[in-house]
Amino acid sequence: MRLLKVATCNLNQWAMDFDNNLRNIKESIAKAKEAGAVIRLGPELEITGYGCEDHFLEEDTVTHSWECLKDLLLGDLTDNVLCGIGMPIIHDSVRYNCQVFCMNRRILMIRPKMSLANDGNYRELRWFSAWTHKYMLVDFQLPSDVSEAISQSSAPFGYGYIQFLDVAVAAEICEELFTADPPRIGLALNGVEVFLNASGSHHQLRKLNVRIDAIKNATLSCGGVYMYSNHQGCDGARLYYDGCSCIVINGDVVAQGSQFSLKDVEVLIAQVDLDAVSSYRGSISSFREQASQKQKVLSVKAPYKICQSFKLQMVPTAPVEVKYHCPEEEIAFGPSCWLWDYLRRSGASGFLLPLSGGADSSAVAAIVGCMCQLVIKDIENGDEQVKTDAIRIGQYKNGEFPTDSKEFARRVFYTVYMGTENSSEATRSRAKKLADEIGSWHLDVPIDSVISALLSLFQTLTGKRPCYKVDGGSNTENLALQNIQARVRMVLAFMLASLMPWVHNKSGFYLVLGSSNVDEGLRGYLTKYDCSSADINPIGSVSKVDLRSFLRWGAAHLGYASLADIEAAPPTAELEPIRSNYNQLDEVDMGMTYEELSVYGRLRKIFRCGPVSMFQNLCHKWCGKLTPSEVAEKVKHFFKYYSINRHKMTVLTPSYHAESYSPEDNRFDLRQFLYNWRWPYQFRKIDELVQEMGEDKTKVPLKAERPGDSENTSDWGGGMGVVAAGSGNPNVGL
Repeated sequence: MRLLKVATCNLNQWAMDFDNNLRNIKESIAKAKEAGAVIRLGPELEITGYGCEDHFLEEDTVTHSWECLKDLLLGDLTDNVLCGIGMPIIHDSVRYNCQVFCMNRRILMIRPKMSLANDGNYRELRWFSAWTHKYMLVDFQLPSDVSEAISQSSAPFGYGYIQFLDVAVAAEICEELFTADPPRIGLALNGVEVFLNASGSHHQLRKLNVRIDAIKNATLSCGGVYMYSNHQGCDGARLYYDGCSCIVINGDVVAQGSQFSLKDVEVLIAQVDLDAVSSYRGSISSFREQASQKQKVLSVKAPYKICQSFKLQMVPTAPVEVKYHCPEEEIAFGPSCWLWDYLRRSGASGFLLPLSGGADSSAVAAIVGCMCQLVIKDIENGDEQVKTDAIRIGQYKNGEFPTDSKEFARRVFYTVYMGTENSSEATRSRAKKLADEIGSWHLDVPIDSVISALLSLFQTLTGKRPCYKVDGGSNTENLALQNIQARVRMVLAFMLASLMPWVHNKSGFYLVLGSSNVDEGLRGYLTKYDCSSADINPIGSVSKVDLRSFLRWGAAHLGYASLADIEAAPPTAELEPIRSNYNQLDEVDMGMTYEELSVYGRLRKIFRCGPVSMFQNLCHKWCGKLTPSEVAEKVKHFFKYYSINRHKMTVLTPSYHAESYSPEDNRFDLRQFLYNWRWPYQFRKIDELVQEMGEDKTKVPLKAERPGDSENTSDWGGGMGVVAAGSGNPNVGL
C-alpha cells in the first residue's frame, strides 16, 4: 500500500495585494505541513490574485511575483513538501499563466497553461498566450536574483510531469479540466497518478454541480487522484470566487471545502491510497490497451520518496457526500461574503440602502443582514481576522467586539425610506418592520419638498408645470415626474452616505447599495442615474424569479418574517399617484412578466438567439398557449425595449455576478448600445414565418404604445426597476 497525504486549499486573495496574498500562501503551506501533507496545491495565479486584468501587462506584476516566489523558497516552507504555486511568467518575451512546482527550496518544474479561458467573464487571451508545444520541455533561465538566491540557474518549462521515486504528479490548470482533449488523458496513459488543478472559478447560481461532475468524471474514465484548488472571495471586481476546493480519487470525493466562507485560508487534507489507483486502472482493459500504445510525455526526475507504506494508524480518507447549496442559500451567502470583502477592503465604514419596502431592495437588506449574521458566527467560532475587521469597521473601543448581529448591523448599515405623496403606508411599514428585524439604523425621509422645489424652479424657467397622466398630463410629463423622484433619491442617498457617519461621530464613509435585478437591466426597466446608480449592487445579476424565492426562504431561515409579506405584494414603482381606478404595476408597465423576461434573457445570451431564432424557439416552448402571431408580438416587444434601453448598461452599477444571462456591459455581455430598435430585417423575417404558418399576422398589442415609451417605471429603491433615462425618443434610445 502506497499512502499519500495531500492538501489543497481555498484562498481569499486580493488582486495586486502581494503582501496579503503571500501571507495567505505561507499560512496554507504551514497548515498543510503541520497536518503531515507532502503535496500542497494553491489556486491559479495565487501570488498576484486572479483578477489583475491589464495589470498582467505590466512588467512590475511579473517582477513582484518572482520576488514573492523567492521569499517562499528562501525559508524552510517548501522543505519536504511539493508546492504548486500560481503566477505569471514571461518566457522568450511571451507571457504565460503558470503553475510553479517547488520542493526543498528548488523549482522542480514550471508548467504553463495550455488552454486559456476566454469567454463569459474571462479574458485570458488578452494577457497570456497558451503553451502550444504539447510534448516539449525547455530549459527556462531563472531571473538572476532568484538564481543567485536559491543557487539554481534554470528549471524545466513546458508540458510534462514530475516523476518521484514512488509516484508521478502532473498539473492541469483550470480551463484544461473542461476541454474536449484534456492533458490528463495523455498523462494518465503515461502513468501519472496525481493531478493538481489550480483554478480561478467564479460563483454562478446552479453552477457548482457542473464543476464537481467534471472533477469526478476526470478520474472515472482513467482513475487517479485529482486535487482541485480555487480562490474564494471578492478579489477586487464583480466576481465572487466560491472555493469548494476538493480531492477526488477514482470518481469519489474524499474532501470538499466550503463554498461560501469569510475565512482567508482554508486547507483540506486527505490521505489517499495510490494502489487503489493502479488497481482501478488495471481493471479497465481498454485503459491497459491504450496505455500500451501511448505517446511518450516528457518527465522531470525528482529523487524523493513522498509516499508512506502501510501503517495501522494511517487510514485512507473515506468518501464524503458532496454538499450543494440550494439557489436561495447561494443568493444569501454568495453576495453576503462578497459584500464583506468589499466592505473590509474598501475602507468604508458601512452600507447605506434606499429601502423602499419592495422585493428587490428588501432582498438586498436581507443579504446585508445575513452578512452580519455570518460575521458574528465566525467571531464565535474563533476567527481572529474576521473579529479584527469587525472591530475596525464597527469602530468598537476599549476591548469591545460584536456579539450580536442586530447590534452590529446598527453600526454598519443605514436604511432609508424616501417617500413621496405617491408612496403607500403599506410599503413604508414593511420597510420599517424589516429594518427593525435586521437591526439597521432606519430613516424615514419625506422628499416631496425637494421635488416641489425642483418643479417650482422649472415653472419659473418655462412658465409650465408638468402633471401626471392620471391628472390629465401627457406621457412626457408623466415620465419626467417619475424620473425626478428617482434621481432625487440618488442624490439624497449619496448625501446621507457621506454625512450620516459624521452626524453620529463615526469616521469614514458608507457605500451606497443598489438593488436593481438582472431582468430589469435586460429590459431597461430602470432609471439612468437613480437608485440603480449606486456604488455596488449585490443582486444586479440575480433574476426576479430567484429573488422572490430567496425572500420566501429568508423569511423562514434568516429570521426576517416580514420578507414573506414583501414577497406577496405585487411589484409596483409607486411613482404615480394612486387612484381608486389606477394603481401602477411593474409587469403592466413593462408589457411582460418577470418569468417571461427570464426566458428571453436565457435565449438571448445563453442560447445566442437573435429575434428570429428566439421566435422559433418560443413557438415550440409556448405551443398550445400562444399562437405564432402572439409569440411574434412578444418577441418584437422584448427586442424593441431591450435595444432602446441598452445604453443604460454602459453606466450600470458594478454588480455581483450570479446569472449566466446577465446583460452587464463592461465585462460580461459585450454588445453595442446604439441599435436600430425596429430590427427591420429580423422582424420582417418573423412576419414571413408567421405567414408561412398560415396565421393572420395582425398585430395584437400587449399594451397601448405611447410616444417616448422607452422610459418605464418600477420600485424606486432600485428594487423593481425604475424609470428609464434619456431623451424619451424611442427612435434613438439615448
